[in-house]
Amino acid sequence: MNVIASFWGGALPEFDSIDDANELLGALVMGLWNQLSVHQDPKMPFKAMAVPMEPTAANLGNFGNVRGQEAEGFVEGLFNGAEQADLPERAHEAITHLGEIRAMMLSVADLIERTAGEPEDRDQIKETIKHLRTMTQIMETEIHAAVLSCVRARTQGLPGLTAPWPTRH
Repeated sequence: MNVIASFWGGALPEFDSIDDANELLGALVMGLWNQLSVHQDPKMPFKAMAVPMEPTAANLGNFGNVRGQEAEGFVEGLFNGAEQADLPERAHEAITHLGEIRAMMLSVADLIERTAGEPEDRDQIKETIKHLRTMTQIMETEIHAAVLSCVRARTQGLPGLTAPWPTRH
């Protein structure tokens, strides 16, 4: 409920009726939870949102932003608003990698923003998109590893390591 309340600055909105509240909470909690819980199955890894694109600087910047936000959103959800979390060792490692991937993705977006208006090198943009797609595959693998590690630890009652929120660049 705290995560849902955070969408509105920390407090749930007022509703006209209990049915309206139940409808929203049902959609957010059950709909979102059901979609995310599928990834607890080792055969159902997380897949990042598809971002088809023409090789332009603007699209490259958008791609970096989307991937950076996906990595950050996963970590935010895992940490549930805390600055640190007790995680299994493999999840801790995955979170570290995701922090690095997030920083690289957002750095690409920042570079594109800072060089707006300069001539575009289509070949370089294509090459960079290829690298970001490879990093996307690594991101998906790390998210999947973190989820499976947390599920395994939860079901086996294993202790975790205290992991700080990855460095925000």
